[in-house]
Amino acid sequence: MSTQSNPRELLDTLLGYLGFAIEIEEQERDGHLTLQVHSHDVELLTGHHLETLENLQYLLNRLLQAADPNAARVTVDVEHHRAIRDDAMLAKIHHLAEAVRSSGRALQTEPLNSYDRFLVHNAFKDDPDIATWSPKDDARLKRITLRRRLKTA
Repeated sequence: MSTQSNPRELLDTLLGYLGFAIEIEEQERDGHLTLQVHSHDVELLTGHHLETLENLQYLLNRLLQAADPNAARVTVDVEHHRAIRDDAMLAKIHHLAEAVRSSGRALQTEPLNSYDRFLVHNAFKDDPDIATWSPKDDARLKRITLRRRLKTA
């Protein structure tokens, strides 16, 4: 397969070689590209706990970065399954943040992959009360610490 720099074309080619009949819709929000895949093979494309979808997104981004090391990350979703999961995960994290607000104690999330950590850090980047932190090691799954943001007067 030749390396293509267009994420939609690359994903279409990749899934075509795997035998999937799909349609891909490009969605851009806040400068971030999401490729929404529509198919009758939803269960095969998402996998158990969205593991297949996670692997597909990882592979696509690795191929894009092999062609261009500065390529922006692309999110892959299938029939909005990722969006639904992301909303549920962020609702749990916001509940955790409310506990930090009320108690003042720092709390940690469950171990999260890099995509989920990106979502959490992004969700609280402008929050005046909650700061997020994750370790700088190479572990694939890491916990994020939510703590009260220090007020500067």
